Amino acid sequence: KYDIDLNKCGPMVLDVLIKIKNEIDPTLTFRRSCREGICGSCSMNINGENTLACICHIDKNSNKSTKIYPLPHMYVVKDLVPDMTLFYQQYGSVQPWLQKNKPLKLGEKEMYQTIDERASLDGLYECILCACCSTSCPSYWWNPDKYLGPAALLQSYRTKPEPQVPKPADA
Repeated sequence: KYDIDLNKCGPMVLDVLIKIKNEIDPTLTFRRSCREGICGSCSMNINGENTLACICHIDKNSNKSTKIYPLPHMYVVKDLVPDMTLFYQQYGSVQPWLQKNKPLKLGEKEMYQTIDERASLDGLYECILCACCSTSCPSYWWNPDKYLGPAALLQSYRTKPEPQVPKPADA
């Protein structure tokens, strides 16, 4: 348990964790990188909700403690660092890369999509592989060896084989 003067640090949980590590407990271990909600590194359970520490505000008007835990139902490497090995193995198992029905011909480098095909993928590219959804899912908790979880399933849908779209005449 750490007591922090919230007036002397930034507004996010990650700011508090960095302050603790820099000024109170240098052994505190957690992942972080972008500080902008883009990379997913700082995913953890904060007050019972899986979220990113870099975008989770601390309520400065509250006298309540903020409870911070590693993502649930994963082995813990140290402190707030979960072992993401199984999560990434499941992600890789869905072959999350663009695939063609036919191999590209020599010299072809682009895979064209129609506007409608691209629009059908809107909302699927925002996943940053933070594992918050998968570690919130009871089916994933109970059957991680049988159920890939929402993150891997989303990636498998997003990278389904591309339809064969002819190269535009004006390209």
